[in-house]
Amino acid sequence: METLIVGGGCFWCIQSAFALVEGVQQAEAGYAGGETLNPDYESVCKGHTGHAEVVKVTFDDATVSCESLLNMFFALHDPTTLNRQGNDVGSQYRSVIFYQGEAQHEVVQKVLAELDATKVFDRPVVTEVKPLENYYEAEAYHQDYLNKNPANGYCQMVVAPKLMKFINQFKGELKPLSDRGRAD
Repeated sequence: METLIVGGGCFWCIQSAFALVEGVQQAEAGYAGGETLNPDYESVCKGHTGHAEVVKVTFDDATVSCESLLNMFFALHDPTTLNRQGNDVGSQYRSVIFYQGEAQHEVVQKVLAELDATKVFDRPVVTEVKPLENYYEAEAYHQDYLNKNPANGYCQMVVAPKLMKFINQFKGELKPLSDRGRAD
């Protein structure tokens, strides 16, 4: 098993999408990249911890590659906006990849170079790329948030539409319907 830690706005969106991917064993909401030890949601939301909302994706690289997951990640959010995703504003919502080891760093650089060469985005990608120095699991109520809170306004207006777009774009790479929900 390998892990990939990425942040692209609210972790509820990223987590709910990666949980559906074939080969993903777990998609866990968390915090990374800041100075504060043992941060909590309240402190991260205030933007003073330096942490980003992230998702730790544990995956079987024999089933899904890190490169594929990174391409999905870039389809899930706008990596051209600094410290914001839609109405979510602040460094805790930055586009970021925390790589683990030089091999993963090389894959990240390859994907970024391909994005640049193919001009997928109209503006430059501002995704921060840093080695992983710390990671903290988010509180239990953030795990599998969309499935636990489908009536939540943010889930209905932001998370669910993003998830449907993701499902339509990557339907060939997702778990069978009967297996979905096992990666929380």
